[in-house]
Amino acid sequence: MRIGIDLGGSHIGVGLIDNGEILYKVEKDLQEDEKGTLKIIDLIKKILKTIIEQNELKKGKLDVIGIACPGVVENGIVRKSENLNIPEIDFKKELENDFKGIKIIVRNDTKCAALAEKEYGILKEYSNCAMLTIGTGIGGAIFYKGNLLEGRNSSAYELGHIIINKNGKKCSCGAKGCFEAYASIGSLKEEISNALKLDKRINGIDLVELIKKSDKNDISYKIFEEYIDNLCVGIASICNIFEPEAIALGGSIVYYKDLILEKLENKLKNSEYVFNKKELPKILMAKLNNDAGMIGATIL
Repeated sequence: MRIGIDLGGSHIGVGLIDNGEILYKVEKDLQEDEKGTLKIIDLIKKILKTIIEQNELKKGKLDVIGIACPGVVENGIVRKSENLNIPEIDFKKELENDFKGIKIIVRNDTKCAALAEKEYGILKEYSNCAMLTIGTGIGGAIFYKGNLLEGRNSSAYELGHIIINKNGKKCSCGAKGCFEAYASIGSLKEEISNALKLDKRINGIDLVELIKKSDKNDISYKIFEEYIDNLCVGIASICNIFEPEAIALGGSIVYYKDLILEKLENKLKNSEYVFNKKELPKILMAKLNNDAGMIGATIL
């Protein structure tokens, strides 16, 4: 048995997993006063102990605890995760004392989601492929000959921080012109909210309906068309560098599937951004949704 933890900026999900199947799950929204290094560790330990007790996991029955965490992860240490108010934390060291004999794995959350989609989801049939998690920001992962590519020290392959406009908007990472600053769902919401003076907390369903009802003369339609173009620019760069067979899109973008997928495929096919159009990748929507990070965290 394995336990996977998906730790987000506002939510934590913990699941008991056997061969990719979630047998038992606990989910909790994180309040602001529950964030920060010590509070996060205490909360994780508490949930883990509850799951172990309730499922009667005696010594030897649990072999892996995996954590999927946003931010920069180097050798199992989270170096920076701004959404969680975590400057640096060694989850492995913090958990090993309480859970002796159990392997602790810590990875970037997008890499975990990609591993789950590769092992059990939409990318299972592809050897050379990529995944983008597109929501508040953009995370990325690349598989080459079936293996997840990782950097020399950190998880690397931060595809959301490809520069698509050298004098562009400032990204949350501090750089200018990042793919994430132009093609995340967060950036789409911000652009439309500012243009139409909407509540910036507008949910995805309402935003989808608003875009669906717009016509070519509406500002929201024009913003959406520009968004598709920016998404195409970033994906074209991934195609030019890695030549993947398929690219899976996960995160909150899956709720925009009917609006985005066909337009994106046509734009990619007819654009001048792709160097080799002979074999464009299949653009796919992720299959495992919000459970992907939790499942992927447990994959060795």
